[in-house]
Amino acid sequence: MAEASEFVLCAMLIGAGATAFMDVCALLRHWLRGTSLPDYGLVGRWCYHVAHGRFHHASIVAAARVRGERVIGWSVHYLVGIAFAFTLLVLWGIEWARRPTVGPALIVGVGSVAAPFLVMQPAMGAGIASRRTPHPAAARLRSVVAHAFFGVGLYAAACVVRLMAL
Repeated sequence: MAEASEFVLCAMLIGAGATAFMDVCALLRHWLRGTSLPDYGLVGRWCYHVAHGRFHHASIVAAARVRGERVIGWSVHYLVGIAFAFTLLVLWGIEWARRPTVGPALIVGVGSVAAPFLVMQPAMGAGIASRRTPHPAAARLRSVVAHAFFGVGLYAAACVVRLMAL
C-alpha cells in the first residue's frame, strides 16, 4: 500500500476506533456511576448555526433546534476524532501506527481537551473550560477523563489496526 493511502486509512480507522472507545467508556461511566452522557445533538446544532454565520450563543440549549442536529453532531464528533488521529500521525509519523506506543496517544488524547475548553464550550455559552456552568470543576474533570479515554482509545485502535495489517 502506498504510504499516503496507508496514512489516510490509518488516521480514519484509528480516529474512528478511538472515538468509539471514548463513547463506550462514556456509556460505562453512565451505567456504573450515573454520569451524564454528552449530547452531540447540541454540537450538531452549533455546527448548523456556524454554517449559517452564527458562531457564539449565550446558551446552545436555548438556540433554535435544527433538523438533523443529532446526525450532524455525531458525524462531527467522529470526524474530529479522525482529525486528531491525523494530527497524531503528522506529529509522530506513520511509523507510530506501525509500532504504537501509549505516550503519543495520551499526549494527543489529553491535549485534545483544548478543543472543547477553548472553542466549543465558549462558543456554546458555557465559557472557557466550562466556567459558566453550575459545577465547572466537575465539568472540567469529565472532559479531561473523556479525552484521556480518547487517548487510550488512540493507542488501542492503533494496536488493532496493526494486528489487522499483519
